[in-house]
Amino acid sequence: MPSQHTTAAWPHHLAGQHKHGKHETMTKTILLTGATDGIGLETAKMLAPMGHTLLLHGRNSAKLEKVVDLLKKVAGAGQIETYTADLSIMRNVAALAAAIAEKHDKLDVLINNAGVYGAPDETTEDGFDIRFAVNTLAPYLLTKKLLPLMNASGRVINLSSAAQASVAPQALRGERFITSDNLAYAQSKLALTMWSIDLASSLGENGPAIIAVNPMSMLGSKMVKEAYGVEGADLRIGADILCRAAFSDEFAKASGKYFDNDISQFSSPHPDALHPGKCADIVATIETILAEKLA
Repeated sequence: MPSQHTTAAWPHHLAGQHKHGKHETMTKTILLTGATDGIGLETAKMLAPMGHTLLLHGRNSAKLEKVVDLLKKVAGAGQIETYTADLSIMRNVAALAAAIAEKHDKLDVLINNAGVYGAPDETTEDGFDIRFAVNTLAPYLLTKKLLPLMNASGRVINLSSAAQASVAPQALRGERFITSDNLAYAQSKLALTMWSIDLASSLGENGPAIIAVNPMSMLGSKMVKEAYGVEGADLRIGADILCRAAFSDEFAKASGKYFDNDISQFSSPHPDALHPGKCADIVATIETILAEKLA
């Protein structure tokens, strides 16, 4: 891990954050889901030297504690809290939000990083395809529950993907199962992007920026290795863009936009995400699903 004396090894924008350490105007409270491996772990490592208060989520408490042990050794690390929750179960997502709200009255950044491509059991306890549950429904519910803690300067960073496909409402509702992992994943990521754009429009300047980000295709995550059997590119590329999205001025006015790190710029997502009516329909479906499951 880089120390306080090796900021030159970090990307330029991160070195600036690190240099200022725990200065009051720089230190933020950040919730990062899926922080125990892949891009999430690399993002946690990148955030730690900046002195922020890190709220780290994972499914496995033992893995979380290992991450904390690692990060506490980093020079400049701030307060670190852990939260364990299975995001495939909606009541657990609601409980996670409640636990955070109980301890914190302000949240500056929410990075919805946790994601699933495939799993041994692809139908959740709630009866949903696990891709839609973890990649679409959970971040929506978590974001909506935590909005009262976030002001207009806050940011919600949603991990999208270059893989996007038109969403089948029946599949989103758990009424039809998609046999292709690729297709289920692509639909879940488009649904995430669509609700991101819709929520950004609804909030306007009154809420945090809602930004969908493709961190880069074929990064060397466990998900990519399992899906495609390749090592993939440096995960720090993905972590870097998430940190930029969370802090950089270039994302200050980016609410409702989609950043494609494959081409290193803001871009157009799938055409369905640019259709306000289709986005509103997806959000209405999500709201109905959650109302039923949390009743």
